[in-house]
Amino acid sequence: MKKTLPALVALVTSTAALTACGGLGTTTTESSASGSGPVPELGPDQQVSIVFESYNYGMAGAWTDTFNALIADFTKLHPNIKVTAQKPQGNSPNPATDTISSIQSQTVAGSPPDVAQLGFSDLDFTIHQLGAKPLDDLAGKDAVQKNFDGAKYPYAPTARTLGDWEGTTYGVPFVFSTPVFYYNATLFEQAGLDPAHPPTTWDQVADAAATISAKTGKGGAYLDCLTKTAKDWCFQSLVRSNDGQVISDDRSTLSFAGDPAVQVAAMAQNLVRSGATPKLSQQQGYEAFARGDIGMILETSAIQGTFVKGAKDKWDLRATTMPAFTGKTTVPTNSGASLFTFASDPAKQRASWELIKYLTSEEAYTKIAQGIGYLPLRTGLVDDPAGLQDWAQKNPLLTPNLAQLKTMEPWISMPGNNYLQIRDGMMDAVEAVVYQDADPKSTLEAAQKQASTLLPAE
Repeated sequence: MKKTLPALVALVTSTAALTACGGLGTTTTESSASGSGPVPELGPDQQVSIVFESYNYGMAGAWTDTFNALIADFTKLHPNIKVTAQKPQGNSPNPATDTISSIQSQTVAGSPPDVAQLGFSDLDFTIHQLGAKPLDDLAGKDAVQKNFDGAKYPYAPTARTLGDWEGTTYGVPFVFSTPVFYYNATLFEQAGLDPAHPPTTWDQVADAAATISAKTGKGGAYLDCLTKTAKDWCFQSLVRSNDGQVISDDRSTLSFAGDPAVQVAAMAQNLVRSGATPKLSQQQGYEAFARGDIGMILETSAIQGTFVKGAKDKWDLRATTMPAFTGKTTVPTNSGASLFTFASDPAKQRASWELIKYLTSEEAYTKIAQGIGYLPLRTGLVDDPAGLQDWAQKNPLLTPNLAQLKTMEPWISMPGNNYLQIRDGMMDAVEAVVYQDADPKSTLEAAQKQASTLLPAE
């Protein structure tokens, strides 16, 4: 079934060049091997060099260290395949926001990376404009499904098809998180709160945040969902958990000025007004929490390694599921990305598939979960004594994310060539409400009115 994901806007700076060639042209979705079966296996002495682009290389510490170790292990298994790893081109505070423009620039220059880590919301554009190759053609559909089945443990059902388009697999879902509610149990105790019973509703979060702020002088809570840098995956989760949507099911009508979204923005605004939430950027927010200067944070588990390092021997880090709006059921959404190949040479295509298989193997997910905190999409690993069982028992921070994976719903992207302007306009408005004290309803209504003019014509 076709995914409800958009054809995204071209972002390269050379507008004239793109116009001259009709964007990036009508890039085919067929591999160079289409019609001739899967690309051949590499010979044992056949030397191949490929480029792997990942936004994890744009973040120092656990992210880069873990991925360097993975590439080193892959090279030991495949000494004939040389992998050059790189971060996306660009200087955004969140390197994940540079991924599409980076691939576009390199594609226009004729040298896209062979394997790239790209967001789930970019699937349509990644396939139809950037020219990602269908893995079902390159490796064979049976081989792709065998990889999902795993050597011992299959992919979680909610993750398995997130890189599919109309029944064909183009990307292998790689890393993602649901919104996890981390909290500082030490600050809870200092404020007279019971860390064994963290808040389960947003009303309780507001009360606990106010108490922490008043009694410890530290920040009460920070929601990393409410700035443009954070994108909109987690904001969507909050709105959907309040029985709303930011866009209609058919993705033709924007609805982020509706009461559910207005109420979410107003709730967060009140946290700032009360002094319980400090006015911080995304990076400042998670760094402050890692230092022990904020009591609670709603965050992706991609930052968990930073929290663990910051808390070690200093304060007690714990986690729970995302709080609910009173009387309503939470709807966790997913962040993250899939792995795609853009290689045209059959040898590079085969080498790219070997790298994708390794990076999504049981061995790799064991290292990724332990090193960074991302969900192991082969969830059976957490019950395996030879896998993640011992680590999972010693790291209960994993539990909320695993629980929410079972009920996760996909992050829905904005449609059309102006998707970035629509999304960023929405999040600019949310940020203005929360951190600049703008009126929630009129600000979101004005942003929605402007964004509606950017929707694709029917």
